[in-house]
Amino acid sequence: MRCPFCKEDRDRVIDSRSSDGSRVIRRRRQCLMCKRRFTTYEKIGESFKLWVVKKDRSRVPYERDKVICGLQKACYKRPVSAEQIQQIADKVEEKIFRNFDKEVTSAFIGESVMKQLGRVDKVAYIRFASVYRDFRDAGELIKEVSEIIEQAEPTGQPMLFEQ
Repeated sequence: MRCPFCKEDRDRVIDSRSSDGSRVIRRRRQCLMCKRRFTTYEKIGESFKLWVVKKDRSRVPYERDKVICGLQKACYKRPVSAEQIQQIADKVEEKIFRNFDKEVTSAFIGESVMKQLGRVDKVAYIRFASVYRDFRDAGELIKEVSEIIEQAEPTGQPMLFEQ
């Protein structure tokens, strides 16, 4: 590993830990030449691809970036940080890889994202659901919003509907 400061390739690993559901290894290193410290992240290579089976039965490779892009669109101008979006994507991805080996349905991914997003921000959940569930009319959307309100009221949970 080349030092990002002096470009020498002599370093030692100070600390190593797995993160991101054990799919990424974080290593803290120290350059033996300039003595500066830096962090590297190593992603475990996968010899297989996970395929997503879409509603029309077509298959496409799984891409984490698509999940994150959908979350970012749903959370636009909402009090949801980039770190929270990454955490949601991590949880969804961990659930996918724990339950599926070769193929996963887009429905499973969408429902998993909605479940995690509903815990973070109800408005972002509605935004995501409106695209994912492809509501045909306002009545379906109103029904979904009503269900969310009914679920939140017994717990005394704040609704976060103000903008």
